[in-house]
Amino acid sequence: ELWRKRLKNDALTYKLNGKDWEFIQKTLKKRYKNFSQFLNQSNSEDVFQIAMNSFTQAIDPHTNYLSPVTSDNFKIDMSLSLEGIGARLQTEDDYTKVAEIIPGGPADKSGLLKADDKIIGVAQGEDGEFEDIIGWRITDAVKLIRGAKGTLVRLQILKAGSDLNAKPIEISLIREKVKLEDQAAKGSVLEIMNDEKPFRIGVIDIPKFYNDFEGQRNGDGNYKSTTKDVKNILDSLKSENVDGVIIDLREDGGGSLQEAIELTGLFIKDGPVVQVKNSEGNIDIAKDPDPSIVYDGPLAVLVNRFSASASEIFSGAIQDYGRGLIIGEQTYGKGTVQNLIDLNRLSSQKNLNLGQVKLTIAKYYRVNGGSTQNLGVVPDISYPTMIDPKDFGESSEPSALPWDEIKSADFNSYADLTKLLPEINKKHLQRISSNKDFQNLIEDIKIYKENKKKTFISLNEDIRKEEKLKEEQRKLERDQKIQTNDETELLDEEVPVIKNDKKDYILDETAKIISDYILMSIG
Repeated sequence: ELWRKRLKNDALTYKLNGKDWEFIQKTLKKRYKNFSQFLNQSNSEDVFQIAMNSFTQAIDPHTNYLSPVTSDNFKIDMSLSLEGIGARLQTEDDYTKVAEIIPGGPADKSGLLKADDKIIGVAQGEDGEFEDIIGWRITDAVKLIRGAKGTLVRLQILKAGSDLNAKPIEISLIREKVKLEDQAAKGSVLEIMNDEKPFRIGVIDIPKFYNDFEGQRNGDGNYKSTTKDVKNILDSLKSENVDGVIIDLREDGGGSLQEAIELTGLFIKDGPVVQVKNSEGNIDIAKDPDPSIVYDGPLAVLVNRFSASASEIFSGAIQDYGRGLIIGEQTYGKGTVQNLIDLNRLSSQKNLNLGQVKLTIAKYYRVNGGSTQNLGVVPDISYPTMIDPKDFGESSEPSALPWDEIKSADFNSYADLTKLLPEINKKHLQRISSNKDFQNLIEDIKIYKENKKKTFISLNEDIRKEEKLKEEQRKLERDQKIQTNDETELLDEEVPVIKNDKKDYILDETAKIISDYILMSIG
């Protein structure tokens, strides 16, 4: 009965969006066929991983078993590199399709493989036999296509737009180490006006705290590291004479603890960054060993509820030292430390991939003694948010460890920013009270919370149609207001000028806040 209602809801949603019954039937059949195929392609490794993690997460949300495939992907995620052909793949019906060609990889340099091409066969080396991969699940296809640097792989492909019955083309590629630059830290400059004064604000977007540990151990001078990349970006921004810097950690779920420590060191002279307490109660204080400061100017850190772990270590340290403003939403609240254990080490059999176990071994604490566990980092200036901490974050996990605190570490703060916060927050609230994007967000939050209280969705077509019309009317009225406001704001000198086409009103307001901070500091 539940599946019947779900299917009816899917069909009704399409119908209310103007789709005919032929389209609805075809689309839903395809959707549920793919869903069924995904379940049927699950193997013993998948089942074992699910079963083990059901057990471990009843004890701790961050203690997990990683199957061999998950383990390999985790290593790629941390190092921002892989050995393969340099293409992102996805499943389309029964086919493995090229979703994207990674710049600088073998596929890109050869020009033989393009986005939307379909790979139907894979062979190893000059004379290996082709394996037909039509109908394979994507993880198995990827495993066959990836391989050691310097090895040859042959692919049978159907070019984008060609008939599925067309004769496949055979291509050969030499696998290389491919760097995933799109997930690395990136810098840009945001130009704004505030109080009739121009400001150039540097923005550094850090999607994750990454480090190619293997490359570092092997002495590769070009190994990827968050701190190395951010240092280079800071040097570049300083040469552009920026007035302040924003570190954007939105959606940054963490990564390397050591990178969080070293990144903090770019903004402080030296001293403790984080305290780590193990299960026996022993406390280790991790310090920035480098007395040099790469950037000592005005700083803000932008966070949201998805900023976690290493992001919280960095933003917590910056807040405790009074080194910069923390702006955005209360962070995730993951204050535990995990260690990876390679299960292959426990087996006497060679060439056996058993995966890894990720174990929680300690809790970390800010230099002021407070834990980020459950609580996260509370921003100095808060933005409106749809996320309730009870619904998402560490505090929503039933098996999460509680918040606590220990003795503060010995450290010297740079400034007491709390004295400036009331005035900065006042200016911020005044701005967003007349900012259409923030007011739309506040309105959306109100509607979301009202809808969240509903315990059912109507499957009556007339009722759903009426609800849809009301929502469309609300959006139409909003769009009309936006068009009117945009015509007016073309004459407003304080509208930020961004060096990219995508407007980010959250980032715009953060730049305004740091410029307020600069004005108050020099005023």
